[in-house]
Amino acid sequence: MRLHFPVKAILILILISINNESFAQKSDTTKNVNHFGATVLVTNKGISTIPNLTLGKPAAILSMSVGRKLTFEPEFRIALEGKPWMVILWWRYEFLNNDRFLIKAGANPTAIFKTITDTINGVPGEVMIATRTLTADFYAGYSVARNIRLGPYYMYIYGVEKDAIRNTHFIALRCSFTNIKLTDQLYMRINPQVYYLRMADDDGFYVNASLSLAKRNFPFSISALISRAIQTDIKTGELFLWNVGLVYSFNKEYIER
Repeated sequence: MRLHFPVKAILILILISINNESFAQKSDTTKNVNHFGATVLVTNKGISTIPNLTLGKPAAILSMSVGRKLTFEPEFRIALEGKPWMVILWWRYEFLNNDRFLIKAGANPTAIFKTITDTINGVPGEVMIATRTLTADFYAGYSVARNIRLGPYYMYIYGVEKDAIRNTHFIALRCSFTNIKLTDQLYMRINPQVYYLRMADDDGFYVNASLSLAKRNFPFSISALISRAIQTDIKTGELFLWNVGLVYSFNKEYIER
């Protein structure tokens, strides 16, 4: 299997990003509380809110976050058979985060991997290719009540390759219900959203919701996601998707010296 993408360049970019974050932290001589967290999700079906990015088979997703107001949030998605699915290198900045408002924006380069059949030296075989995108997003959330937040979200995706979809617009209304008490130890999170998606000249309306069931002071939780197209001209992907997964997560705080 041949790789038609500079994977080494991705790894170098990750190392540069981590080094830049570390340098920025060390240059601040005041003691500030920083955050480091990671989650690993293993699911029966890799799903994306962008239809043509859905994997559609068992996958694992590693997400990390390090920083304070400016955070580096890399995400690595792979099929359980071992083939890479996506590498997403988010940088996000919180403009405001208090009891009522959360306003943040982000940007990332993304590599999307796909295995195709090609003829190499006259012999058919599998070739892994990668397409690149550049993404920016913005979110403004308002806490309407305790543990309930509502707000708009916008994401723009630019396809770098000549044969890619150049412009994708994602506009959503998101709501989050956190820390829903079931028992003294068990709680639940629900994150529904309705969104409009435009990819080139095609568009559609969708709804999806994620649900998490967790135990306090326990690193493992169970998650589920359902997604449904309300009305769409976008032909890529299934109209109804669902998955379930097992999540391991941890969050730590550290003080700069």
